[in-house]
Amino acid sequence: MPFSNRTDGRKHRTSDSIHSDEDPLLDEEAALNLIDSPTTPSSEIPSRQPKVEKKKKATSFFARFQSKKVYKPRTISLQAGDKEKKKYPANVIINQKYNVFTFIPIVLFEQFAIFFNMYFLLVALSQFVPALKIGYILTYFGPLCFVLLITISKEALDDYHRYKRDKEANSQLYRRLTSSGLQSIPSSKIRVGDLIHIMKDQRIPADMILLRTTEESGASFIRTDQLDGETDWKLRLAIPHLQKLHSDNDLLDVKGHVYADAPHKDIHNFVGTISIMDHATGSERIEPLGVENTMWTNTVLASGSAIGFVIYTGKETRAVMNTNHPKTKVGLIDKEINQLAKILFIVTLALSVIMVGFNGFRGVWYIYVFRFLILFSSIIPIGLRVNLDMGKTVYSRQIEHDQEIMGTIVRTSTLPEELGRVEYLLTDKTGTLTQNDMELKKLHMGTMSYSLDTMDEIQTHLATAFGPQDLLTAKGRRNISVRVRDIVQALALCHNVTPVVDIDGNITYQASSPDEVAIVKWTEHMGLTLVNRDVNTIQLRVDATGEILSFDVLNIFPFTSETKRMGIIVRNKQTQEIVFYEKGADAVMARIVQYNDWLDEECDNMAREGLRTLVVAKKSLSEESYQDFTNKFHEAEVSLHDRNMLKQSVVESLLESNLELLGLTGVEDKLQDGVKNTLEQMRNAGLKVWMLTGDKIETATCIAISSKLVSRNQGIHTISKLKTAMEAIDEIDNLRTKTDNCLVIDGESLQLCLDNCIDEFIEMVTMLPVVVCCRCSPTQKADITRLIKEYTKKRVLCIGDGGNDVSMIQAADVGVGIVGKEGKQASLAADFSITQFSHLTKLLLWHGRNSYKRSAKLSQFVIHRGLIISVMQAVFSALFYFAPIALYQGMLIVGYATLYTNAPVFSLVLDQDVSEEIAMMYPELYKDLTKGRSLSYRTFFTWLLISVYQGGAIMILSIILFEDEFIHIVAISFTALIFNELLMVALEINTWHKFMILAEIITVLIYFGSMWLLPTYFDMKFILTSRFVWKVAVITAVSSCPLYIVKMIKRRIAPPSYTKLT
Repeated sequence: MPFSNRTDGRKHRTSDSIHSDEDPLLDEEAALNLIDSPTTPSSEIPSRQPKVEKKKKATSFFARFQSKKVYKPRTISLQAGDKEKKKYPANVIINQKYNVFTFIPIVLFEQFAIFFNMYFLLVALSQFVPALKIGYILTYFGPLCFVLLITISKEALDDYHRYKRDKEANSQLYRRLTSSGLQSIPSSKIRVGDLIHIMKDQRIPADMILLRTTEESGASFIRTDQLDGETDWKLRLAIPHLQKLHSDNDLLDVKGHVYADAPHKDIHNFVGTISIMDHATGSERIEPLGVENTMWTNTVLASGSAIGFVIYTGKETRAVMNTNHPKTKVGLIDKEINQLAKILFIVTLALSVIMVGFNGFRGVWYIYVFRFLILFSSIIPIGLRVNLDMGKTVYSRQIEHDQEIMGTIVRTSTLPEELGRVEYLLTDKTGTLTQNDMELKKLHMGTMSYSLDTMDEIQTHLATAFGPQDLLTAKGRRNISVRVRDIVQALALCHNVTPVVDIDGNITYQASSPDEVAIVKWTEHMGLTLVNRDVNTIQLRVDATGEILSFDVLNIFPFTSETKRMGIIVRNKQTQEIVFYEKGADAVMARIVQYNDWLDEECDNMAREGLRTLVVAKKSLSEESYQDFTNKFHEAEVSLHDRNMLKQSVVESLLESNLELLGLTGVEDKLQDGVKNTLEQMRNAGLKVWMLTGDKIETATCIAISSKLVSRNQGIHTISKLKTAMEAIDEIDNLRTKTDNCLVIDGESLQLCLDNCIDEFIEMVTMLPVVVCCRCSPTQKADITRLIKEYTKKRVLCIGDGGNDVSMIQAADVGVGIVGKEGKQASLAADFSITQFSHLTKLLLWHGRNSYKRSAKLSQFVIHRGLIISVMQAVFSALFYFAPIALYQGMLIVGYATLYTNAPVFSLVLDQDVSEEIAMMYPELYKDLTKGRSLSYRTFFTWLLISVYQGGAIMILSIILFEDEFIHIVAISFTALIFNELLMVALEINTWHKFMILAEIITVLIYFGSMWLLPTYFDMKFILTSRFVWKVAVITAVSSCPLYIVKMIKRRIAPPSYTKLT
């Protein structure tokens, strides 16, 4: 738990960054806001890699008139009055999209922005024009209102749930400290400047400074999983001067004020000061405030109770400012159907003009064109969107209820079909391909090296070093034992791990990084156990003797992605010796430690074994040198500008020089279950796999080989440490002869290629089967994802488990998050959440296949259903002098797409062309899906021709066979049409499901029942004759059987690939 020193001996945590070699999440927008903010110290601006130049997004018309909100720093009195408090926004949570007045206008606008809905609205409104009126107005408004009702109801329900959540959050009661005692108020009434009493396990209602806590040490823990997705507890520290007060009520007598920087998004940074008037001397005491003194909204107090001073409320809180709404993802199949809808409109318009043209454009021909447009309006099926949305809901439920991939959550229900179209798989390494379950496997100390099978020697050396001094007989043995003691003790002290003792007395460890926990567990196994830790002290137990070693924590310097190291200064209570310990990445530690000739070589050796390396060093400090450091460091601490940079400069100049190198640790990150098999199946399915990681080249390459990401006979081409554009171009040219190799490239070289030869680079690397990008920042991960999407126009799936994968996941066509040890941030931001990497196989090969195939077939059937009835209308009008007279009206036209055909057609969402066993056994079948053949212009025009044939056959045969009963032409043709559709559905089904059979039977019964209930259209005396039955059977057979015969011949001559396996 990182702290830093104060003049009064106070320690504080200065960052909650993840201690690992993966870069932490960098919120691009937050960083840009920080850069723009005039109050932000330059040292606090996250370092950014040069970005690929992108096209500027078009600014909306309204956005041009909206001035950007400029936030300013604030100074708040500790005894602020109501007038001062009202200057700041109310603490009201509003997640609703609409209110009572805006709901209808906004929802209607959003709905009629969709081409389908606008077209049918215009058709329905045309019925108020007498010259265009055809049939009942309800016939046109009914389907439209039904579709809108479903959509609007869903929006209303979603917004009502948001309203209830907001109301619940806003009405939660908290206790405000006032001169008349504790006063209960709802969260929405909390204002800036209030003193709020927070109980254990209570949600923090606003951003506040921790003034006092019931914990004697002045330290409390908070849980931040609802804010940043991280599962570890964060340490927060009270103000020392206020912590010493006798009671909470004494806070009301304290005079002073709090300075807080302008509101911004960065949850890991805060710059402020607290000024307290000393009643005795009349002087003002100023203390710096950092993120370790804050409790952000939506975090939860995990220990004790506390008094907080509110500094930000409502929309200015970190939680609300970080609530971004990523761009809504639209599936490829939805885009394809939108294109087909436009073609259908052109077909409708062309057919209307042709019908009027054949009649010689007589009279008010433009009126007739509009009437035909209305008659043929069913060509564009209004129910298509509803059917597809319902289908997506079915696919989502099937995914979530699959017992073999338990725990899978579909967070974006509009994208199941995308799982069947993926061609690029971009994956993180740590926690995704690996378990993020660390184990210390090697310890190297220059002349000595220990691995798992020799770790017992360390236990012996440690027992000797801490044992009676007379046992250290041999000088050589003493030296070895002391060196072992030094590095084990360094590892037991230099970390941010907190031991937590449960009811049974068992010790568990809380930390923000699994590899830190692994190291502390290893020291425990070696015989040096971390038994207690608070703000001021660390206690270790020597298991061999039972002795407790106590150390005062003087300073902690946290790990960050910029420094890539962490340090701690401790004072041994027994010997009063002050020691500075530091551990970090070899790249930065090599220039800090004393000269040696083995570190670089051993780091490379461990990396080749797939181990994560940490270099450990120490430096003994005299009392004078430490006091000199303390004074200079405090000056840097209280600075409001460039605070972090000044602090780091002091550490580097006074501490980080000529450190004694203690040793090198190698920690293994185990592979996830089933990773090898999954990657092999993905490769066989035709996916190109990229691994994007923050690890070094050697470690990433080793994991790529061990996980079978690189196949056995595949070469590896490495590009690293490029400095010039010419070098980058030469390397790209070299790749042209190695298109079957795996490319391994580091982040620096990658950025050089993206900045100088982006087109050549992306053209080359998209041809490679496997690419491994190392030392990759979160920004680079997202940039690579966008580049592949824009250049290849292929569907990209990104999968990760950490906060640093969020930007990549949101940039992908399909984002998959793994619930991992790094927290739930990736899972919450993803479209699909899974519990382990191997679940990806079934998600793509089975559920992706079914979702795409079923939606393609369903959409084509719904389009066919509209086309066939329009063709019949066209034939009918052509036979009767091209008059725009409706063939079917009222209940028939409404029931056609609902009661009479919808259940059988929709039951196609349960169809499957191959069994699950075949789909999983032969991943090569997935390659056919990515070609998009199930729904294409070819299949569309095939169904168009089928509709023309069937509609023409039914209408013409109805007139020929029933010329004597022409008065019954509606009943005849409509009955043949319904049975034709039911038969077509039956012929298209590959695997029958019980619901399909029920849908067919129930639909037939409903149709026969409606004949009795609609005497206007059906004469039962005529329908019950044998002549009607056999002639309708002939019409249905002529319209359907030839197509079945053609289908059988085609399957025999050119069978689909999957039929060879069944």
